[in-house]
Amino acid sequence: GAKCWGGNFYGQLGEVPVTDRTAPVDVTGLTSGVAAIAAGAVHTCALTTSGGAKCWGSNANGQLRVPLSAGMLGKIAAGGEHALGLRSDGTVIAWGANQLNQSNVPPTLGSVVDIAAGSAHSLALRSNGTVAAWGRNSSGQCNVPVALTDAVGIAGGANHSLAVRASGAVIAWGSNTFQQSIVPAGLTGVVQVAAGEIHSMARRSNGSVACWGSNANAQSAVPASLTDAVDVAAGGYHNLAIRADGTVVAWGLGDFGQTAVPAGLGGIVDVAGGRYHSLALRAD
Repeated sequence: GAKCWGGNFYGQLGEVPVTDRTAPVDVTGLTSGVAAIAAGAVHTCALTTSGGAKCWGSNANGQLRVPLSAGMLGKIAAGGEHALGLRSDGTVIAWGANQLNQSNVPPTLGSVVDIAAGSAHSLALRSNGTVAAWGRNSSGQCNVPVALTDAVGIAGGANHSLAVRASGAVIAWGSNTFQQSIVPAGLTGVVQVAAGEIHSMARRSNGSVACWGSNANAQSAVPASLTDAVDVAAGGYHNLAIRADGTVVAWGLGDFGQTAVPAGLGGIVDVAGGRYHSLALRAD
């Protein structure tokens, strides 16, 4: 089932009463049957094993109201105050905040194999390696490089975007205020990317992790002992990684306990980070 900890001021941990937690709490009604998890700024979503989606936390912009037309979903993503779902037929549905058109899915978008969400923009990876982006473009985060035709993974930060290329290289575009879009020279062998508010992260095939961009909260200071990561996630100003043994390591901002990984937390198969909270999915 899904386990949550950290800031809970909007109920994003899925627990009542609304209390911040440094120990993991079960999401009410979701102790089993969860296939994947995603975290927005202050809301959280889960993909159920039956292909449905459930969201909790802040509903200021309707980000908890999963459309009845969503149908069977294979993936979910959560942005600042919106959410995305990838249907089994390769189409995308979005809901929640739409002031900047982040939930206006392009009508011709299809053949999608992966989705990602930034604070107020959305990304979709097509099966042919091209990427579509829509929503806020204040920093060029939706200006997908023309040369990007071989993407195999994507991620969205507050105002920047990342993609992994088939070669294992990384490309970034959008806001660069904290050098979050300057990919470190020589970074190769990457199989996954993640993006926080103003930092970026990449996991290499050998289990090592690289971070760049803002380090104001030590979010780019990867623990030296982390050499066996099998999955990573970025929160607002913190990061999470699953190790090969199913345990979790976290670093960065921990003012609400979001980096205080609970003792005994193991058997984890998915992680996600919100602005001030963390989630882990334990294999049922």
